[in-house]
Amino acid sequence: MRLAHRLRGLTLLLVVPLLAAVGCTRADRGVAEGPVVDRGPAAEVRLGYFPNVTHAPALIGVEKGFFARELGDTKLTTQVFNAGPAEVSALLGGSLDIGFIGSGPAINAFARSDGESIRVVAGSTSGGAQLVATPGITGPDQLRGKVVAAPQLGNTQDVALKRWLSDRKLPVGNGADEVRLTNADNPQTFDAFRNGDVQAAWLPEPWASRLVVEAGARVLVDEKDLWPGGRFPTTVVVARTRFLEEHPQTVAALMRGELAAMDWAASHQDQAQALVNDVLRKVTGKELPRPVLERAFAGIELTPDPLAGTFPRLARDSVTAKVLRTVPDLKGFVDLGPLNTVLQAGGRSLVDAAGLDRK
Repeated sequence: MRLAHRLRGLTLLLVVPLLAAVGCTRADRGVAEGPVVDRGPAAEVRLGYFPNVTHAPALIGVEKGFFARELGDTKLTTQVFNAGPAEVSALLGGSLDIGFIGSGPAINAFARSDGESIRVVAGSTSGGAQLVATPGITGPDQLRGKVVAAPQLGNTQDVALKRWLSDRKLPVGNGADEVRLTNADNPQTFDAFRNGDVQAAWLPEPWASRLVVEAGARVLVDEKDLWPGGRFPTTVVVARTRFLEEHPQTVAALMRGELAAMDWAASHQDQAQALVNDVLRKVTGKELPRPVLERAFAGIELTPDPLAGTFPRLARDSVTAKVLRTVPDLKGFVDLGPLNTVLQAGGRSLVDAAGLDRK
């Protein structure tokens, strides 16, 4: 049986948490009623992230203790996710306070909670996503009749893939002239590509590099080439709105920890790559070969700037991908107050919210 059929049930299971989050009440989404009061530092902060190179600031911040040092007496609890929609469910359900997440799921969470539940508080990573394919596929039209994978329905790469296919007027479906899309966890896609069940995949790092270096794939599209200046937000940092309003000092502490992680990675590049590789080994059970690691890091930029000016286009892409029905109003989506306070205190350049910090 081909992978597209084997994964049909899996795709439905992955949709359930997202749909559950969509139907949440205000309380379920972590939107409490009543006036907001600054309660000072939180007793605990629950932080989510992925075991991906594109989440390197989170991995380094946790492993090197940068977050814990800045948080002081605030307890840090972490949770690892494999894709954005699952993390969105945790955020909207109130079981997660802050998360490193893809730009697509961040926009979707904001839209589905009527602009109430989350705010983008910082950037993390720009770049680091590619559409890779078997060597025989050299152009878009050759994807017709082929199985193309993305990590999870509605995640950042899934949206990017569907927008790209739409722009090239490539139909999606199971016909011989259509592109057959499927969603699976990255390790499953890697195995399916090597087995011939998947012929192309739009993936974040290090998975794009793994398919290129270890499985013989070729790059069909580097997402950098689709954006002005080659910059787009692969990973941003979001916070539950209520948590941000009640504990801005805790959010600022995490921002200091993230900046410390980025500074350390910039001045200790080899050590940073080794640390991230060690974390990936612990989580996935396998470390990356050195060529894969070097290629993956070469394709990303660690930055606290969420590149807010790209969000309107990303929101339109979510509609094109049929993740959202209408383009959401993104006013109030971004709150860079804690980050810019930290940046200013450190004598660094402030980050622009592109007008999305105003209702």
